[in-house]
Amino acid sequence: MPVYKVKVKWGKELYTDVEVNTEEEPMVFKAQVFALTGVQPERQKIMVKGATLKDESWGNMKLKDGAMVLMMGSKEEDVPAEPKEKAVFLEDMNEAEMNSALDLPVGLRNLGNTCYLNAVVQCLKTVPEIHKTVCDFKPKGGDEPTPNGMVIQAIQEVYRTMDRGNTAIPLFLVNIFRSTFPSFAEQGEQGVYLQQDASECWTELVRLLMEELPPLNKEKVADKFRGSLIDQYFSGEYQCEWKCVESEEEAPTITQDKYQQLLCHISQDVKYLHTGLLAKLQEQITKKSATLDRDAVYTKKSRISRLPAYLSVQMIRFFYKEREAVNAKILKDVKFPLVLDVFDLCTPDLQKKLTPIRGKFKDMEDREKEEERAMKRGKPINPKEKKPTRKIPYSFEDDEGSNNSGFYQLQAVLTHQGRSSSSGHYVAWVRWRGKDWLKCDDDSITPVTEEEILKLSGGGDWHCAYILLYGPRILEVEIESEEKKEEEAVGEAMDTK
Repeated sequence: MPVYKVKVKWGKELYTDVEVNTEEEPMVFKAQVFALTGVQPERQKIMVKGATLKDESWGNMKLKDGAMVLMMGSKEEDVPAEPKEKAVFLEDMNEAEMNSALDLPVGLRNLGNTCYLNAVVQCLKTVPEIHKTVCDFKPKGGDEPTPNGMVIQAIQEVYRTMDRGNTAIPLFLVNIFRSTFPSFAEQGEQGVYLQQDASECWTELVRLLMEELPPLNKEKVADKFRGSLIDQYFSGEYQCEWKCVESEEEAPTITQDKYQQLLCHISQDVKYLHTGLLAKLQEQITKKSATLDRDAVYTKKSRISRLPAYLSVQMIRFFYKEREAVNAKILKDVKFPLVLDVFDLCTPDLQKKLTPIRGKFKDMEDREKEEERAMKRGKPINPKEKKPTRKIPYSFEDDEGSNNSGFYQLQAVLTHQGRSSSSGHYVAWVRWRGKDWLKCDDDSITPVTEEEILKLSGGGDWHCAYILLYGPRILEVEIESEEKKEEEAVGEAMDTK
């Protein structure tokens, strides 16, 4: 394998022992240089003895150990600001310019069957804890980050570019992602990269983030879930009871299983998300029985014993067809809610812990219904008469990153349009402001309504929900009412004494 250790000279900086593999695309080496210097690949001009490196191949460029590689280029923040452009009228703007004028977020350019990756990156960006931690990320390897660290640095650059209001061109991310996960670099005829499964991409990225991102406020996180940020905010736990169907003498056993995603299997009877989730919690599995000393059928009943702040749900929409050798799609319509309640999926112990906050949600809902009724009567409540409110934390005090109510609000949907997971098109739909949503179709960003989001439930060739991302439903309580209840509780305690 033609691997060399070279020196990279950039201005006054000199980096030694930088590995170059000339069997890989030049973009992989440019990504390494980016990790060292912070200069984006498209801004780099790399020269060896007067010859300039091209993006598509190494050409006749000859390297050897100790060779001096000259890199010319500047970081984006070092480039002088461009002069102000002339005023442009709204009717003369293209879609991207109009989005900017309307203060809409931006998207990611499709680099050829990369919509699956773009959609996953957009959905994960809606999680504030992931967004911030990725933007603040510093690789463990320092000047020589690991491949995983380089993927996160690439996502970091995408998020920073988007935060500045510029459409991201994820060339670095796509190349590093394919290099780190070769299964996503499959090519078809004429060297064209093939479409990939967004769910598999989601799984790989979440696993990678789990390995690299540290938890927040580690001392406040439960012991089992303080391994990483993903553990803290995305991992839940099942309590499973196993009962042998073929032996009355064998006592049931209890196990604990972690999860980062709930699964909704779609059958003829499943018309609603909740039904599919509930069905998955009771299944029959064949395994070795110690009592019978042979394989036997067991009933496995699962209940959730820890709810994470963010709940990822995969709709199992694809199955493998051997004759056609493709992952065929289940187009069935399965309704999903904007507000998801998973209380009845939980263990009795967890239900007891969830009950106090759920009572406060009932008060909030009653208050909102009263405001709606007043609005319909044509006599809306005067804002000055409304009592001030405050937001209540959505996690248990001793387990930051958990969910303390069982209520979730839908914040992102990843959809697929087509008949096979390895073809068609993937799009992210994300909650923007209140009840307003955005359709993030690569670099095309358009506002949509909640009604349009609910139409993504399937049933035809339109976009079908494939992954649902639910975040914590935020509770707001009236400050005066809350203080009064606390005073009453203290008074009752004193009377008891």
